[in-house]
Amino acid sequence: MTGRVVATYHVRADAASIEARARAIAVEQSVEMPLDAIDEPTVTRDIVGEVQATDPVADGVFAVRIGLALATIGTDAGQMLNMLFGNTSLHDDVVLHDIALPPALAAAFGGPRHGIDALRARIGTPRRALTCSALKPQGLSPDALGVLAERFARGGIDYIKDDHGLADQEYSRFADRIGACVAGVARARDATGHPTRYVPSLSGDLSAMRRQLELARGLGIDCALLAPMIAGFANMQALAREFPDIALFAHPSLAGAARIAPALLIGKLFPLIGADAVIFPNFGGRFGYSPQTCRRLADNARTPEHGLRPSLPVPAGGMTLQRVPELLDFYGPDAMLLIGGNLLSARAQLTEATAAFTRAVAAHDYR
Repeated sequence: MTGRVVATYHVRADAASIEARARAIAVEQSVEMPLDAIDEPTVTRDIVGEVQATDPVADGVFAVRIGLALATIGTDAGQMLNMLFGNTSLHDDVVLHDIALPPALAAAFGGPRHGIDALRARIGTPRRALTCSALKPQGLSPDALGVLAERFARGGIDYIKDDHGLADQEYSRFADRIGACVAGVARARDATGHPTRYVPSLSGDLSAMRRQLELARGLGIDCALLAPMIAGFANMQALAREFPDIALFAHPSLAGAARIAPALLIGKLFPLIGADAVIFPNFGGRFGYSPQTCRRLADNARTPEHGLRPSLPVPAGGMTLQRVPELLDFYGPDAMLLIGGNLLSARAQLTEATAAFTRAVAAHDYR
């Protein structure tokens, strides 16, 4: 694969040192050795990172654009992350801010296998935002989680996901949990006719996640959740390729540890390696993302480059029923609102609170 991906880094430096700092990053993220020790001219010409710009963006911060050879990445998602930010992530004066995605790289990874339209089609909705909630807390038995899933589904929720902390714990084995939740959702579907989808959380190594997806597929499940920063980029890439019938929801757990801008990591890189929906912390909740970050992230997910399918943004984290109109105005219809704890706080009235949520979303006027 020829050509270059252009990575933009935000670097803390002064004007006198930024050019040298940029050259050091270009070398670190390509050949990682003194250039005068390289004897092969093709390496110097084709592989060494190219500094393309060093532009000031704030007091003491520069946007450094570096062209990195696609030949060093190939078609491996883990290697892509390594070449974009591997060693330089160890320097605390640098943030990986964005990438310019060349067509060859987009084609190599393929992006979402389903995307927004297919997630809508699973529910049979007109053009409106989708709804989601989460099965919590950890420690519940499979049967208790199945009852919880049924109560959500009877309220007309579109998607019910496992809490990302649910794995294969002794108190809730994966196989037992998904069986109970599928049964609970089916009971609700028989009663209401609404085609709620259940999204189990994958965990463990690649072999374990493959087994989990085979079990899920056998029960008619067509969506699954995983955290790319925990499962690994290459493993998520493999699962997206091996299970093309299953839509993947990406959870942001550990994404804040990487010093990669959220709009890039969650909004662009997660979809690039196969995320059909990307969950992220909404502004004004219990996390610190700004409205501007959320807007850029959602826009990146929904407007991919080079013909890739759009991924559905899923704002979450401290969401409330009271904010539904505000958030629908902010994100528009191409989004999925995820309200968890605020619905669960209704306790015995969970189904009624869920129904109020779904009615509010269905009735919203996007003028």
